[in-house]
Parts: sequence; structure tokens; C-alpha cells
Amino acid sequence: MAKVVVTAEWFGAGQGRRWAAAGAMLILSLSLLKGVAAASRTVTTPLPTLQETGLYDDFGSLQIDPSHLAFAPQYPLWSDGAVKRRWISLPPGTTIDAADPDAWVFPVGTRFWKEFSFSGRRVETRYLERRSDGQWLYAAYAWSADGREAHLVGPRGKRGAYQLANGRSHTIPGIGDCKACHLGDRVEVLGFSALQLSPDRDPGALHAEPRPEPGIDLRYLVDKGLLVGLPQAMLETPLRIVAKSPTERTALGYMHGNCGHCHNEQGSLQNIGLFLRQNAGAIGQSALATTIGYPVRKPAPGQSPDAVLRIDPRHPKRSGLMQRVSSRYPALQMPPLGTELVDIEAVSLLYRWISEHGEPREEVHLKQKGR
Repeated sequence: MAKVVVTAEWFGAGQGRRWAAAGAMLILSLSLLKGVAAASRTVTTPLPTLQETGLYDDFGSLQIDPSHLAFAPQYPLWSDGAVKRRWISLPPGTTIDAADPDAWVFPVGTRFWKEFSFSGRRVETRYLERRSDGQWLYAAYAWSADGREAHLVGPRGKRGAYQLANGRSHTIPGIGDCKACHLGDRVEVLGFSALQLSPDRDPGALHAEPRPEPGIDLRYLVDKGLLVGLPQAMLETPLRIVAKSPTERTALGYMHGNCGHCHNEQGSLQNIGLFLRQNAGAIGQSALATTIGYPVRKPAPGQSPDAVLRIDPRHPKRSGLMQRVSSRYPALQMPPLGTELVDIEAVSLLYRWISEHGEPREEVHLKQKGR
């Protein structure tokens, strides 16, 4: 495996001067949040305390209500190395409609929780609930240093929630930041879907988490009568990403879990033409078609001049996608929200995948010109 060294000089993009790129990030945030601000202004429902959400059977002992189902997606979102726990709760007698395998319909009253811990310390818990009007309520809670109290975070989030490496710190997102990701697709729920819960799990998936008991997957949900309408073929032949190699499968899965909620055919960024979400009907195809040998439409600030392709086969250092994932310069980094540190394992994986992939740049260009 090629050695990967992530430095500012390697890609010609600095890691400092974050304030200088604030304008660029503001523009990006506004494009992601198109339509979100108006919706946020109309929400009048008071946000519950964490105790009121019902996560705990006993808040004093922090005992999770045993009626909630713990789960772990096979391609988790990376958040600066946070260890996460997740739960879902459905109202008694209700089901999830999976007739459209790419857009599950969750019943009113569905609740999700996601807990973030760093170095064994519980730092934040996020909450998502489908209300009676069909809209989703978002809330985030910051834990005290002793891990005994959790306080509702304001709409702008909370910076400095936990100190990370290199002087960076974990930020608990505001409601607008949450919606910037969750409203990027047809379904606001992320990480609980046909591919993420497929019994055919990727053994190489990055940052994979052990599945908590009872091992929630598609078969379990169907057998328990919690998931209805799922095409029978997805039970007989569980979903998996079609790929030429285990490395490619894992790389496409990582981009699905970390990028696909914004970069897909349905969301607000569809005009970019970068489709990294894996759809059940053509799994693996769109991500390859819109990256391998595909021209960069508009170089980001800090991107090197030779990065003319999103993925330049066999040339990771001059691949635009690689440069963006490898940077935390605000106007260049991807994802633009939710991380302060470079995911070194992801950089290594993508470097290996691109190095092993396909034909060199010259042959790709010849094919595109029909020669």
C-alpha cells in the first residue's frame, strides 16, 4: 500500500487562515440551506429536554429504555473519531414503509438518537423525531464534563465542545447545520436504510462498529413486522455495492455514508452532477460514472491546477476528489461540515483505490473524444 502523508504542501492547500475563507463557507452554507431558513422560522414547537425525549428508562443511572432498538450502519459517518451509539423507537403498532427502497417512509412518532463520545467521555447526543404534521424535529444536547447532565444546545450550536488534536475542537452543530445534511435527499433520516442495514455487510468498511444486540438488519425488521413493503428480492439477495475489488466496494461505501446525503440525484446539489449516494436499482454505477475520468467543473480555492479530473485513474495526488477529502482548508475541504480533522484512514483508502483503478489519464481522454 502506498504511503500517504497528509500535509498542506502535498496538495498546495493550507490548513490555516480559516477566517480568510469564511466568505466562501458562507456561500456554500447558503446554497446547502436553500429553503431551510424559512422552514426553521415557522417551527414553534418547544424543543424537549433530553430526559423528555424518552431515551432513558432511568436518567439517574443513564439506563437506556430497553424498548428502543440499537443499530449500527455498515458505512458510518466519520466525525473526528467519535464513538457513536444509535437507537430508533417506533410507536407501538406502527411500521416503516419500504415500498420505495431508496425513500423509506417513517411513521409519525418515530424517534432517533445518536450519542457521540470521545476518549470514553460522552460529549453530545442528537435527537430526531417525526411530529404529527409530518415534519422532523431536530435537537442536540451537550453533556457536562462529568457526564451526568445534558443541556439543550441553542440553534447556533456549540463550539469547543471537546478538544481534538492540532488545536481543533469538536463543534455541536446548530439546527441549520443539521438540516444542511439531512435535507440533502428525499428522506431526512440518514444511516437507517436498505444498504446501511443490509445483512451482506462489507468486511472492510471503514470505522465499522460492532452491531449491538439483537443485530438489527433488514431481515430482523421484516421478521418483527417493523418494515413492510420491501421488495422480496432484497431479502433473497441482500444489497451490496457492485465493485471490481474489495477496495472499490469499501471506497464507494465510504463515500455513500460520508458524501451521498448531499451528492445525489435528488438533493439541492444535483446540478453539480456528482452522485455518490448508492441507489438500490443501480448500486455502484452512478458513483463511478460521475467520478472516474469526469472533469472538475469548477476548481475550488486551494485546489492544484493539475486536478482537472474528479478521479484521475492511477493518479490520486492530482485527483480533485482526493484533494478535497484530504484538506481541512475551509473553502476546499469535503465534507464542508461536521469534521475538523482529516480522516487519515479514508485518505489512505481512496489513495489506494485510485492508484489501483483503471486506465491512465491519457487513455481516458482518448475514449472521451471517441478515438
